[in-house]
Amino acid sequence: MTHAQIMRALSGLLLGLFCAILSSTVVTNALPRIIGDLGGGQSAYTWVVTASLLAVTASTPLWGKLADQFSKKILVQSALVIYVVGSLVAGLAQNPATLIGARVIQGLGGGGLSALAQVVLAAMISPRERGRYSGYLGATFAVATVGGPLLGGVITDTDWLGWRWCLFVGVPFAVFALVVLQRTLNLPVTRRRVRVDWAGAFFVTAAVCTLLVWVTFADDKYDWLSWQTYTLVGASLVLTLVFLYVETKASEPVIPLRLFRNRTITLASVASLFVGIALFAGTVFFSQYFQLARGDSPTRSGVMTIPFIAGLFVSSTVSGRIITRTGRWKGWLLTGGVLLTAGLALLGMLRHDTPYPFIALCMALMGLGVGMTLQNLVLCTQNQVSPGDLGAASSTVTFFRSLGGAVGVSVLGSVLTTRIGHYARATITGLGPQDRAAAAKASGSGQLPDLAALPAPVRTWLESAYGHGIGDIFMYVAPVALIAFLFTLFIKEVPLRASSGLAQAAEELQNAEAVAGVPVAAEAVDADARDIAAERVVDPAERVAVRGRVSVAGSGAVPRATVTLSTVEGHELGRSTVGSDGTYALHVPADGRYVLTTVADGCRPLTSTIVVAGQPVVHDVRLPVPVL
Repeated sequence: MTHAQIMRALSGLLLGLFCAILSSTVVTNALPRIIGDLGGGQSAYTWVVTASLLAVTASTPLWGKLADQFSKKILVQSALVIYVVGSLVAGLAQNPATLIGARVIQGLGGGGLSALAQVVLAAMISPRERGRYSGYLGATFAVATVGGPLLGGVITDTDWLGWRWCLFVGVPFAVFALVVLQRTLNLPVTRRRVRVDWAGAFFVTAAVCTLLVWVTFADDKYDWLSWQTYTLVGASLVLTLVFLYVETKASEPVIPLRLFRNRTITLASVASLFVGIALFAGTVFFSQYFQLARGDSPTRSGVMTIPFIAGLFVSSTVSGRIITRTGRWKGWLLTGGVLLTAGLALLGMLRHDTPYPFIALCMALMGLGVGMTLQNLVLCTQNQVSPGDLGAASSTVTFFRSLGGAVGVSVLGSVLTTRIGHYARATITGLGPQDRAAAAKASGSGQLPDLAALPAPVRTWLESAYGHGIGDIFMYVAPVALIAFLFTLFIKEVPLRASSGLAQAAEELQNAEAVAGVPVAAEAVDADARDIAAERVVDPAERVAVRGRVSVAGSGAVPRATVTLSTVEGHELGRSTVGSDGTYALHVPADGRYVLTTVADGCRPLTSTIVVAGQPVVHDVRLPVPVL
């Protein structure tokens, strides 16, 4: 495909991805106002973010697996529809519980859009060229991330709009994306009988939910070391073990455990887990810092985070283009890990009165690190798998990134509440008696404070507690980023393939035929490649014939030869005896790749690979010279 064709196909997809990112970022600067209006404290604040991340985490592997089995175009459009429904319900919410439930629906759609963007990109573009287009994904991520908080802040501060329009604003983009996708995204479809691993999806979701419930309420509703902790952690471990058992038995597992036999996939998944913690810590707690520790408005809070987004935008775009030109990616991955760790460590020194130029420098370092890390972890994983596993592998890495974000935000939100309380109690003695009463009322209500309504001394006292507490959060996350960097050190740099997922199947066919000793004409290989790329839709009930003629060098037709058709795993599907004219005929149950073994007296057995793609296949067999 030409660059223009690819960009037309990706335009709607990028717009859909923009919606998914926008839904999570547009509310960040509005959340203090949203939670204040609906009623709720730090726990509700955390859960509005966590609910969406949890839905993304649980649904991402399922979306990726479905992409290996169904129409990617229909799946992307379905994710957009789910996102629109969730956005409408969220915008109409009258209490935190309804808002959190609607955010779950939004997350289901967002998980599909995030996972499918990587899958569609991998299906159309080779890993070597993918760095360039991954840069476009990174740029879309950056624009949505920087535009979201700014847009959300402006909407929240505009009286005739209000914060509810922060939740409605993505709907027009999603509808437009549906129209664009219908016209531009045309990918091949293979219709085959599938078994969705609903049990695996249920148990992984249950395990993650139980873990999040524990970390959200620990040190608030109960102690970290308590019977509730032992019960919830034990239940999460049991559910995880059940999930692993189910995946070993499932014919189409939602997370194929065999993928983790590949060292790169394992290391990239673990690194993504820790990078997710670092990424979402920044995007979630920056808005709280600027609004509650420095007293900025939602709009100004969005402007203040521009250095972080600018760093992400530049690094993802530039690194993607250079990777495409050179084919080397590990150096960028390692550099990103160093910058991310350094930025978070420096942010650990935050206080409510820290000079903004220093904060901007730290955020820029963090953004540069995130931009070099996120897409390259997916890229190195996609470079290691076959076309049939692109969806599962891509979504697995995204799953661990979302899991890290969901768990990280929950844990850090709980820790933040504790740290703010610690610093507030330690410094309240500096207030006068009257101010102490106002301070106790502001901090003991369980609601996020309205700084504008507090006396100046109380406001400074509370801003100091928030500033110091959020600084501690970044300091705690810095070692997590360092662990991610250490895992990336052991990822082996493998040269990026120069073929797309669709074309790779044709390459594998040619290699298999060459190994089998059967000469393959260039015209035949091109025809196979075209057939594979087209992947014509066939009825699963239709049985497609494979026929041909068996001959031997110098002897013409070979009667009484036996031709056996098997799956690539070695399961026999059918057998035919060659007729007097040397012809044979077999049937296959569906499209796919098969192994044909021909045996005849006095000749060496010959094994060849055939690909069935929606129409009868003619495959002539020419046996080697007879054994003397």
